[in-house]
Amino acid sequence: MPDRAGTHVVLLATGGTISSRARLTEDGAAVAADGGAQVLDSLTNPPAYPVRVVDVVCEGSYLLTFGDMVTICAQIKIAIADPSVRGVVVTHGTDTMEETAFLADLTHDDESPVVFTGAQKSADAADPDGPGNLAAAIAVAGSRESAGLGSLIVFAGEIFSARGVRKAQTFALDAFTNPDFGVAGFVTANGEVVINHRNERMSPLPLPLVPTRQAQRVDVVSAYPGADGILLLASVSAGASGIVLQATGSGNANPALCAAVAAAIERDTVVVTSTRVSAGPVIPVYGAGGGRDLIVAGAIPAGLLRPSQSMILLSLLLHLDRDHDEIAQAFALHGSTTELSHLH
Repeated sequence: MPDRAGTHVVLLATGGTISSRARLTEDGAAVAADGGAQVLDSLTNPPAYPVRVVDVVCEGSYLLTFGDMVTICAQIKIAIADPSVRGVVVTHGTDTMEETAFLADLTHDDESPVVFTGAQKSADAADPDGPGNLAAAIAVAGSRESAGLGSLIVFAGEIFSARGVRKAQTFALDAFTNPDFGVAGFVTANGEVVINHRNERMSPLPLPLVPTRQAQRVDVVSAYPGADGILLLASVSAGASGIVLQATGSGNANPALCAAVAAAIERDTVVVTSTRVSAGPVIPVYGAGGGRDLIVAGAIPAGLLRPSQSMILLSLLLHLDRDHDEIAQAFALHGSTTELSHLH
């Protein structure tokens, strides 16, 4: 694979645990504090490539909105447009990294990679993991092996494609997993980037303008034993343009939730069915309030996309004014199971 002509990597700093310090507050609560230059200065060795720092925001990712994520992705596009840039690293909180990374992947149209990373331990911990993660992310962002891979998460030495990735550990250092697509590669102790699997790239979707009006509301509602339709219909009444139903099993609910879904569709709210199960596709199999009845009610199956990333895709499509059929086609594409046959 030919090398890229870029001279440096851009670091977009957005906050998160990698920038957080617990000793700044009276109660010891960790808060995002360090800017990108401080985060970069934490490296114990020079980075693999020269780095230019851009501060975007400094917050815990649990505070980010869809609009904030659009802003981050807009900054990614600005950075990538510079031909002297080899790749982009985004330091980001782990809580919603899977959402922002997926939005970046959906809208990425360049061979230069976008690499998300962060930390599980704050910057003022005795042995922070952020510097090691950042060094690995910079190596991946500049490496020719990672060209054309889109948006990635690099954490604890592992490289994950954005689609299907999710946080699987609240505090353990190996925070992320991708149960359906596995690990795309890894970074060795000496900084060598090894790619085992090149994920299938899809045609990018446009990135909408940063919402200046009220964003399209997309809610996530859970199915659980004994659930009725009250919360789902409350979401509709609150003005939700879309709802992701976190269903059970292969995408099942019950008759009350199916009736609520039908009522939501009647009021032009798009409903997408995902699942709380960690791996495997949403496929309509069961009746009596199961997945087949949800399809009859008008719900769109999410395929392999879990609730967090289903919410991002649905939000993006609604901001792009896509209709129900176009949204169904997009979920069939981005939640497709066809790539699994090449991996298992």
